[in-house]
Amino acid sequence: MGASQTRSENKYQDLADKTGFSPEQVENLHKRFQQLSGEEDTISRQNLDSIPALADNPIKKQIVEAFFDKRNQHQNEVGSFEEIGFEQFLMVMSHFRPPTLKTTEEEKEALRKEKLRFLFNMHDTDNDGTITLAEYRKVVEELLSQSGAIEDETAKAIADAAMLEVASTNVPHMAPDEFYEGITFEHFEQILKGLEMESRMHIRFLDVNTTTMRCGKLAS
Repeated sequence: MGASQTRSENKYQDLADKTGFSPEQVENLHKRFQQLSGEEDTISRQNLDSIPALADNPIKKQIVEAFFDKRNQHQNEVGSFEEIGFEQFLMVMSHFRPPTLKTTEEEKEALRKEKLRFLFNMHDTDNDGTITLAEYRKVVEELLSQSGAIEDETAKAIADAAMLEVASTNVPHMAPDEFYEGITFEHFEQILKGLEMESRMHIRFLDVNTTTMRCGKLAS
């Protein structure tokens, strides 16, 4: 019993070292992972699709896909997984880890950039390093039109106008015949400069408080 417990603690410590979570947080997230997977070693998109709290989220598809996006594994790979194990799940969750009292300013800035990169990847659906007008428009349309309070054409017009505003901000001297290819990560950083990220990046639908990382009950 003692040896088994020690191995378990060591396993959690190894993952804590990789992700910045505490061993207790890793253990709590592992319990939630087991609930979502039905005690299996991996989870699929279907496991996350079935979470009731996600049902009416206008960007549900992007949220689910983010868990299977290889770019969110702190590596230089692109593409996506069919299923992910706990360590991969934990790597994605680490993007939502808030700073602690011991976090230095340099570390806070690195965490912020990491969160921004995660959000950027959610919108850059074709992995080309640019959020195009089509990608941006799709997100805006989903956010606006699914509320039922706005028509599709109006949502498209709002998305186009917003992209033009971004273009004029980031490329102020663009000639009339120039085509704005889209938002680069550098542009994305500028757009969200000054935005406080910690309170805006939560995963409530997993029933996990990302501040204390205490697992909630399985949503059924």
